[in-house]
Amino acid sequence: MKKTTPPSKAMLELAKSLSFNTQNYIPKGGVSFSLFKVEILSGLTVALALVPEAIAFAFVAGVAPLSGLYAAFIVGLITAVFGGRPGMISGATGALAVVMISLVTEHGAEYLFATVVLMGVLQLFAGIFKLGKFIRMVPEPVMLGFVNGLAIVIGISQLSQFKTINDLGQSVWISGDILLYSIVFVLLTMFVIWFFPKLTKAVPSTLVAILLTTVLVLALKINIPSVGDLASIKGGYLIFQFQTFH
Repeated sequence: MKKTTPPSKAMLELAKSLSFNTQNYIPKGGVSFSLFKVEILSGLTVALALVPEAIAFAFVAGVAPLSGLYAAFIVGLITAVFGGRPGMISGATGALAVVMISLVTEHGAEYLFATVVLMGVLQLFAGIFKLGKFIRMVPEPVMLGFVNGLAIVIGISQLSQFKTINDLGQSVWISGDILLYSIVFVLLTMFVIWFFPKLTKAVPSTLVAILLTTVLVLALKINIPSVGDLASIKGGYLIFQFQTFH
């Protein structure tokens, strides 16, 4: 019979994991150029890819794009400082963005912050009491159906990016050169991400796709909407509005 870890001992192990230990983060071979190359490329890829991703999921959730950037920064910072493993994934998630639409619509973005904090507390308790083992009971078809359904919902929500506001204030589908360039760059980005790893894996394909499309648009002066055109991403320090919950 498998012996379970008491909650008190689990909390002690969690506290110990917060202390930095170089043996857990640096390979046995020591520091090398290849290690720094991987770390720099990974950081650069995440830094460039996380900006449009956070803004896209912010649109899906119905909040301001600046809120998505704030959330992406805070999550990445917490993961880097308090993460217990050398490699951890952090960033925007489509599953949360989809289910948060009704919450933001009915109660506002302020309650979204409280909901995410509560979600983090519940996840901490789930880790302390080893509740993750129950995920094994979920059938695989359920998991596949959830992921595929999520992809469909996210894909449908992105169709609104192909609309614009005309002179009468009406939302209409874009047409002409803008529509053509948009479709071409969408397909080009998908092709680079899929095909480039077949040539080499020295450089992340997502980073190559972002740099290639950006350089093409700037060099050829193509009239196509950019991230800054979708909404303002200028901001300052975070301002917490606790009076909302009174």
